[in-house]
Amino acid sequence: MSEVQQQLPTDGTAALTERYGSVMMNAFGPPKAVFVRGEGCHLWDADGRKYLDMLSGLAVNGLGHAHPLVLSAITSQLSTLGHVSNFFATPAQIALAERLAGFTGTEARVFFSNSGSEANEAAFKITRLTGRTRIIAAEGSFHGRTMGSLAITHNPKYREPFAPLPGDVTFVPYGDAEALAAELDETVAAVVLEPIQGENGIVTPPAGYLDRARELAHAHGALLWLDEVQTGMGRTGEWLCHRPGGEGWAADLITIAKGLGNGFPVGACLATGPAADLVQPGQHGTTFGGNPVAAIAGMAVIATIERDDLLARARDLGDRLAAEITGWGLPLVSEVRGSGLLRGVVLAEPVAAQIADRALAEGFVINAPRPNVLRLAPPLVLSDAQLDGFLTALQGWLHHIGVPQENS
Repeated sequence: MSEVQQQLPTDGTAALTERYGSVMMNAFGPPKAVFVRGEGCHLWDADGRKYLDMLSGLAVNGLGHAHPLVLSAITSQLSTLGHVSNFFATPAQIALAERLAGFTGTEARVFFSNSGSEANEAAFKITRLTGRTRIIAAEGSFHGRTMGSLAITHNPKYREPFAPLPGDVTFVPYGDAEALAAELDETVAAVVLEPIQGENGIVTPPAGYLDRARELAHAHGALLWLDEVQTGMGRTGEWLCHRPGGEGWAADLITIAKGLGNGFPVGACLATGPAADLVQPGQHGTTFGGNPVAAIAGMAVIATIERDDLLARARDLGDRLAAEITGWGLPLVSEVRGSGLLRGVVLAEPVAAQIADRALAEGFVINAPRPNVLRLAPPLVLSDAQLDGFLTALQGWLHHIGVPQENS
């Protein structure tokens, strides 16, 4: 334990929660737990209780906690060079940009940020450089909390307290190509979509929808911007969700973050085709984005996913998870949506929060993005035994809550 770590409070959960409430802004409400340690797919709270992490910090810790290769890479880079600003380049920055550009299958340029919201801010500004200002976004979308990313986020609860937001944004039903076609014209700079809507409950669009969105956007000279902040970097069993098997076209703008750094803050905006040349010196910037430590974290994540064949692992494990839950035939389960290890268990009743709280009480971390949806986004390194243990517990919760009170 370092000298600084020795200065951290060692109180139990109750005392730390009280201290949290007295010093932190009330942006998140009371914490559901206070975690002090993580290793692999497990977390430990301030009272020493162990949890299986089936959420990965909202799809961030794809390699689990304290992954040795990521730790080694970050530590080594910090001991060599930690930060120099973007007046200068570093080998790690260049190498990570080359790897990310390679995922597009075409020529691409990269702008590094510190988060998904910031990656979307960069993309938003790039759309303005087309000379047009109008953006079409989707109902149910979530793109972040900064003013620009919030402007293209649909939820009124998030938007209304901060109005007026950057304007000229039109929302259309997600997955409805005809509604999108009806709104597109020569005033539109970009169409922004999630390949799978995360916060809206892991909503997957109809087959061919993204292809059609690209055709429609390009027919009107607009960019197609895909927000892969949650779906990218192996989460759905692909480097980029919209390019299964690394084949097919790449969007004009692609934003990624979350799983890219396995917990180290790093995001990126990728631009392909003519969009790649829109940003010129002085038009956008960042102090910390893509510094050598963030970049080496991204390199370590990519190296581990490749070495351990975790793209295939995410696909196989996710398919088994979905098949087993569906196969139970429980009346409370309507369907299982999503791809790879980004899954939404859709319930016939609005009891998702109740189940998520019970899961936490029994040592499992999941969440309820919608009243009737459980979100599962475990680490890609989840073992078969860990998945089996979770599924056994989940079946019990669903059965118990699904039984009418007089019969339970």
